[in-house]
Amino acid sequence: MLAYRTGDADAFTTLYSRYRGSLYRYLTQHCGNAALAEELYQDVWIKVVNARTGYEPLARFSTWIFRIAHNRLIDHYRKHAPQLAASFAPQAMDDDPDALDDLIDGLSAPLHETPHALLERRTTAERISLALADLPPAQREVFLLAEEGGLTLEEIAAATDTGRETTKSRLRYALGKLRHSLQDLL
Repeated sequence: MLAYRTGDADAFTTLYSRYRGSLYRYLTQHCGNAALAEELYQDVWIKVVNARTGYEPLARFSTWIFRIAHNRLIDHYRKHAPQLAASFAPQAMDDDPDALDDLIDGLSAPLHETPHALLERRTTAERISLALADLPPAQREVFLLAEEGGLTLEEIAAATDTGRETTKSRLRYALGKLRHSLQDLL
């Protein structure tokens, strides 16, 4: 970021490629809506670009960018709270067997990936997504920052403006609930 601050455009490309996946997954898992996550994702990168001249390395870049993402999520939720309340209801599973068959038939997978393996991975991914969605928001956020962002407890505490022990407890409870929910997969 320091190189980008001084005008090195290639430095931004490096930052973007390093954090694009984890940042997008963090936003997607946190808000549960790919279109909304894409919008927030773009907003975060715009904020990075706009803040480049005033950037000061007070923490690791990952802490700084995930703090921006955290704040952008909070701003969005505050602005759209009434409309979002309905979106937290559990989504019904797709009961249409033909849709699943069409999906599997349309995939061009390597020979070692059978339709059964694809179905098993999809089911597992859905179970994990549902288990994440069932976590309280504060616990889900700490878990995603640790797993997707690769942040330490101290960095998560700084990014979420909470104490280290609170962050540690939230992560411990999140892991316990996920283990309990997914115990048959372990």
